[in-house]
Amino acid sequence: MPCRLIDGKALASKVRAEVAAEVSRLKAETGKVPGLVVVLVGEDPASQVYVRNKRKASDEVGFGGDIIRLPATTSQSELLDVLARLNADPAVHGILVQLPLPGQIDEQAVIEAIDPIKDVDGFHPYNAGLLAIGTPRFAPCTPSGIVRMLVESGVETRGARAVVLGRSQIVGKSMALLLMRKGPGADATVTVCHTATRDAASIAREADILIAAMGRPEAVRGDWIKPGAVVIDVGIHRRADGTLCGDVHQAEAEAVAGMLTPVPGGVGPMTIAMLLRNTLDAFKLTLK
Repeated sequence: MPCRLIDGKALASKVRAEVAAEVSRLKAETGKVPGLVVVLVGEDPASQVYVRNKRKASDEVGFGGDIIRLPATTSQSELLDVLARLNADPAVHGILVQLPLPGQIDEQAVIEAIDPIKDVDGFHPYNAGLLAIGTPRFAPCTPSGIVRMLVESGVETRGARAVVLGRSQIVGKSMALLLMRKGPGADATVTVCHTATRDAASIAREADILIAAMGRPEAVRGDWIKPGAVVIDVGIHRRADGTLCGDVHQAEAEAVAGMLTPVPGGVGPMTIAMLLRNTLDAFKLTLK
């Protein structure tokens, strides 16, 4: 059987359409719409692109909100003041501070300053704790998007052996916790590999579902993959020739895997789609 590529763009469009329809319905019922504010500190080119894409997606589904642009010289106390104002604003339901931040600012202090009810990135320790005990409110967007991809692609996760390559809080740890929950897209038996893991390739070869979030371009070769496995590539890197690649060597993976997310066009579009979903859910909490 040839490898099936999972179309993240198409699925993200489906999620956005669901969000837009619900926003329209709730606006008709309440006269209100979700408000998402993105805070950008400095002028990092990649961050500016990400923020612009998030704002565009937000506008397309009918959200309110804005981008707050602050200079790279902004102090930590100045940024915390901005977050305090946003926390107190009833028209703001989601707050996203684009990372990375300039060196003079403590990222963890900033994450903890966001009201957990408005933490649509799912990074606040309160929301991380809810995820850890199996009752997530806002899970990080990339792992949430991957779960949705697995469900929509008909992947049987219950009882499956899943291996996550990478232990970051944003992706690896959160991914493992979501896969270990009970319910659709979960109930998997999960192993997490990291930089101290001995012979990660041999562990990866045991996976029915292999999720690569290592941050190393094309590190996962064909001989890391169990024949017929589902391979989810979270990485995105730019080669010397300007083309993009992931953490997985796509050509080699296609020769072995049963399903594969391409780069680009796989996991990436789902991350923004799930940010919209989280913001809508945060808005709905204020209506109860």
